[in-house]
Amino acid sequence: MSDLQLIMFLLARARVCLDEIRANPERGDVAEKVVIVGIFVALAIGIGVIITKAVTSSANNVAHQINP
Repeated sequence: MSDLQLIMFLLARARVCLDEIRANPERGDVAEKVVIVGIFVALAIGIGVIITKAVTSSANNVAHQINP
């Protein structure tokens, strides 16, 4: 298979995929929702880490004030 034939095949396959997407526009909704949920999970984990560090730092400061 030559390079030109490969490129033509890939273009034809891309057209078929685009036609399928246009025929069923709700098909990609699941992927979008998974990405959005993943972003929210990452943000929640990040906020949890920040809160944990703040509480730990405050607890260490209190411990140093009690036991000089």
